[in-house]
Amino acid sequence: MDRKHPKEYGEIRARDMTPAEARAGLREDASSPHLQETEYPMTGPAQVDLIHLEDADGNRCIVRVTGRFQPGILTGHDILRADVLVSASFIDARLDVLLFQHDLDAWQQDLADLVPGRQAAVGGDRGLSLTLHMHEDGWLSVTVEDPDRLTTLLGIRPDENWVHRHQEDLQRVRQTWPSEVIETAPGAYQWCPDRKR
Repeated sequence: MDRKHPKEYGEIRARDMTPAEARAGLREDASSPHLQETEYPMTGPAQVDLIHLEDADGNRCIVRVTGRFQPGILTGHDILRADVLVSASFIDARLDVLLFQHDLDAWQQDLADLVPGRQAAVGGDRGLSLTLHMHEDGWLSVTVEDPDRLTTLLGIRPDENWVHRHQEDLQRVRQTWPSEVIETAPGAYQWCPDRKR
């Protein structure tokens, strides 16, 4: 990946949206090269930000968990739905991603190991991926890639304690939607004995 300084960013690649993709929350305005945000109602009262990065220049990247993917169904109960909001001078987009428990585990480890020159990421093997690359001067390169929809790269200079704050945010996500399913064998699941009903 190109490691140029984030101040040089300002790129987006997108193709024409299909009707299904447009309904999912993204559309391309014929009068503008930017992707526009499309509003749609939230389906539950609880929302917790797993990632919330923004700076004084108006650059913003948020991963906002909105609930369980299939509450009450063993195979989808522990999967979480999240909105991905990306804003900069050249983009204003809203996407979605499904987060598995191993995504949260990997995010926790990435944050613990993050130092300049290393990366932290969520998603990637089921569609959208979001990768943060930390630079020596404190800037973050943020890459958002949703196959066949868009790829964008922006720079954000977060506050000094952003890593610790995001570790706390992760714990809030886990407290709000705790893991309640056990995989007893490949493809076999059961409820945790202490599941809250």
